[in-house]
Amino acid sequence: MGANLFNDSYLFNKTQLKEIRIGKKKGLDVSIYAIPAFSGSQMREIRKGLESGVDVSIYAKPVFNGAQMMQIRLGLEEGLDVKFYANHQFSPYKMYCIRIGLQKGWDISVYANNLFDDFQLYEIMRGLNLGVDVKLYANPEFNQSQMRELCYGLEDGIDVSAYADPSIPAEEMKERRESISKYMKLL
Repeated sequence: MGANLFNDSYLFNKTQLKEIRIGKKKGLDVSIYAIPAFSGSQMREIRKGLESGVDVSIYAKPVFNGAQMMQIRLGLEEGLDVKFYANHQFSPYKMYCIRIGLQKGWDISVYANNLFDDFQLYEIMRGLNLGVDVKLYANPEFNQSQMRELCYGLEDGIDVSAYADPSIPAEEMKERRESISKYMKLL
């Protein structure tokens, strides 16, 4: 594709051609990403990886979208073991959360899977950031609101076992949490 790249420019849109031009200007081997199957954002992430010297072969695959590629590239640039999240079935947010967990030395095994949606994952990350034992609510049967109530209780030092039940609605969990909290303040 190299020498005749711009003769075949009809194969690429304006954004793709821009990324190819930038790469050529920087002396990069654009043949790695000058493929019509890659979108402009995918090309940009591959180019940025080439610029930073990471192994782009890990993510230079059309199955990853540009946002997923960015998370993998950032992990590689940070020296992280991206095998835990270089999975095209993971959302970019899930990849981000796993990357941050690896940076912070958290036990990512709690959430490095496809059991949780992004909203549940947010609550797990919030709990990890607060230092609470998320294993008490890192259960896909709890919805985001239920997880939040359990996290609030743990954050307040409450024994959440009295309401850590997926069949209890979040509003009822909140009432129980507030009741226990009031009782604890009286002691």
